[in-house]
Amino acid sequence: MPFACLPPNAPLMSNPLIFAVPKGRILDEALPLMAAAGVVPEAEFHDKKSRALSFACENNEMRIIRVRAFDVATFVAHGAASVGIVGSDVVEEFNFSDLYAPVDLDIGHCRLSVAEPVDVKGTTSASHLRVASKYPSLTRRHYERQGIQAEVVKLNGAMELAPGLGLASRIVDLVSTGRTLKDNGLVETSVILQISARLIVNRAALKTDERVAALVEAFRAVAAARKAA
Repeated sequence: MPFACLPPNAPLMSNPLIFAVPKGRILDEALPLMAAAGVVPEAEFHDKKSRALSFACENNEMRIIRVRAFDVATFVAHGAASVGIVGSDVVEEFNFSDLYAPVDLDIGHCRLSVAEPVDVKGTTSASHLRVASKYPSLTRRHYERQGIQAEVVKLNGAMELAPGLGLASRIVDLVSTGRTLKDNGLVETSVILQISARLIVNRAALKTDERVAALVEAFRAVAAARKAA
């Protein structure tokens, strides 16, 4: 059942529920699910020329903020937003105690993987490695399970350049088709985490704001109907 909407001309509440969404591919896939759950942003949200980050919603009880994926988790965990959508990679990387991910939306599928140059694949055996990634926590945990100390060089992009320029011997990054790795002379050697987008909520907000619980149920129903179809 969609989240209950107020009439279009209803006044904006003084404490609107803040819904955080990520920029990029996940958002494109999430918009139809959001609409089915009653979360419909105003027209300006779809205007490519708009520099706004906060938008009204057809439901006047709610505002939508559009931020970087990693920031979605931070906004929700600290209570600046009550609800959000983000990949499970971000949920696992931060592991915020105040963050709860009750619904797997079954979109945004990819994987977090280790990759290294094709010509050195499988040739390195060491107790210490330098790895380039924007996922330092997941990377360290992955190598700790193997008894390897990982020195993580944090990069936010262009990860594939790191091995060839001597910055790191391998990378940990998101992989979808593997084409970018291949084009840069790298090969995927292991998968750390299979990823999909999740609905996330602030734990305190879930307990104190009935609108959050209603949204969780709405998205749960939408995800279940999508899976059944």
